[in-house]
Amino acid sequence: MSARIQRLPDHLVNQIAAGEVVERPAAALKELLENSIDAGATRISVDLADGGIRLIRVNDDGNGIAADDLALALDRHATSKIQSLDDLERVGTLGFRGEGLASIAAISRLTLTSRPPGADMAWQILAQDGTLYPAEPAAHAEGSTVEVADVYFNTPARRKFLKSPATEYAHCEATFERIALAHPEVEMTLRHNGKVSWRLARHSLEQRVAQLLGSEFAQTALTVNADAAGLRLQGFAGSPTLGKTSRDAQYFFVNGRFVRDKLAGHAVRQAYRDVLHHERHPCYALFLTLDPAGVDVNVHPTKVEVRFRESQAIHQFIFHAVNKALAASKAGESSPTEPADTDTGTDSALPTRPPDNSRTGRPALLGSFTPPAVRPASRYEAPRQSPLPLQVADSAQGFYAALFAGVRDSERAETPVVASAPAEPTAAEPAATSVLPPASTSSPAPRLPSADPGLPPLGFALAQLHGVYILAQNAGGLIVVDMHAAHERIVYERLKQQFDHQQLATQPLLLPIAFAADRLETTLAHDHADVLAALGVELAELGPGQLAVRGIPALLKDADPLPLVRAILHDLRQCGSSQALTEHRNALLATMACHGAVRANRSLTLPEMNALLRDMEATERSGQCNHGRPTWRALSMKDLDALFMRGQ
Repeated sequence: MSARIQRLPDHLVNQIAAGEVVERPAAALKELLENSIDAGATRISVDLADGGIRLIRVNDDGNGIAADDLALALDRHATSKIQSLDDLERVGTLGFRGEGLASIAAISRLTLTSRPPGADMAWQILAQDGTLYPAEPAAHAEGSTVEVADVYFNTPARRKFLKSPATEYAHCEATFERIALAHPEVEMTLRHNGKVSWRLARHSLEQRVAQLLGSEFAQTALTVNADAAGLRLQGFAGSPTLGKTSRDAQYFFVNGRFVRDKLAGHAVRQAYRDVLHHERHPCYALFLTLDPAGVDVNVHPTKVEVRFRESQAIHQFIFHAVNKALAASKAGESSPTEPADTDTGTDSALPTRPPDNSRTGRPALLGSFTPPAVRPASRYEAPRQSPLPLQVADSAQGFYAALFAGVRDSERAETPVVASAPAEPTAAEPAATSVLPPASTSSPAPRLPSADPGLPPLGFALAQLHGVYILAQNAGGLIVVDMHAAHERIVYERLKQQFDHQQLATQPLLLPIAFAADRLETTLAHDHADVLAALGVELAELGPGQLAVRGIPALLKDADPLPLVRAILHDLRQCGSSQALTEHRNALLATMACHGAVRANRSLTLPEMNALLRDMEATERSGQCNHGRPTWRALSMKDLDALFMRGQ
């Protein structure tokens, strides 16, 4: 005989519900910190013991709670933040359900002390194992203090699933950092077992980011600041060179609330897609602000998931904002740094490049060098500056000649010409210059100006090292450029621009390829027929549960149609738009750029090297090659002096 249905006791209901809201001490700390922020606190102090398992104490100088409301504050579904369904649809606070304090009180020994501004005294209330004691007068400054002791003391089955104090503290510290990052106007302190871990003064967002994410991130990060149609995205996108093997340095906030949103994460990854090395993940701290009515925060008890009402628009806005920030050329502005968690043999090794099987009869790519057949150089063969013809970018040479004509003339006047070069240069064969003086002269070689503010960011070329690297001097010191990686990015970006300005032609298939499709995929193919046609894709419905590919972009005629189409439909289902075609196209263009870029052991003249430097300064994303490797490094005079212990 089955048991009769009966109503659970309120105490048991509270404990069951508390398990969803307070899964670990960090969740309790999050609820308390959000309450302090909602109360208008400008100073918050947090004390933890044993990772928050034994004690969590949060003190603030906020608006406090009236004595008559103390008991109600610990009651379930009691809140001052919303009063109607309309308020729930436009939540402007971090908390709103009125479950946090009640859930914490159900699984701990909780003490709440509060004094509103202007009150004669503070009042204190205790809650233990579901029992609420009468409020009593207490000594306390204006604001509130909540003490949570012995989390899950009355539910041993849940407590045994808690990790070690060190692990639980790591989660609490991460929670503290996220809230501190979103609210730089609040002074915040964190202590663990009596030792200060964080002491954060009130700062600007830039200063708070530098405090929490490190000066390395702050110095190399790109500023994101975009506004459109009531949306605003600001913050910092980390340098692609600082990519990590994990996602632990990704912070995304919606109206001041830290969230883990698949839509936003996908948009950011798309923006970083061709500047990250291998399987690394970007670092960023981004803050999205929009009308509270445009986002649903009542999705999950932990409130770390949200749902956007205009998801496609949000996705495109985030993608374009971050992509624009990453597109800005930072060549020469600061020295890119190596990732902190570089894997051995990953970043230092050059990626495998496809062999160049088209040395003869291949049309010149846009902005590409056309090298002759290269003879393998001896290991100890000295690099030579030979005046070989170079067809890089006739536009690049013209750009350099027009923009830096005066500088080039002065460079030629100051830099001696090798005495053994009697032939006059032609238009197709630029003059060969050298930074080394003739052996017969005793006068030192003239130097490029070292502190001229008018110098280009990447300076001017000095020499070529082992046919691989270009050494240049700018106002700050020495610039080392990987010439193949740099030129690969230049060619790649020009190819993308070329194809972006022309409509993708459709290549009809001789035999349509049929595949099984569910009802949603069929609907997507019908509703987005115009979008698919603009992308060069033609789909047709053959019958219930079946689609056919009739055409694909001519540029990708050698690609497998089925994975391509399925990827497009998947993107349309998830985000309302698709980058699958762009990714396939870019992969093809990246291969073409790799073939068209100058190869190692190719000797370049100084004018050719300088033309490449000028192109880098004018090219988007020139700090990384198509594979995400850095294209240049900078060594300041301070760095060089340290190598030789000058001044020590």
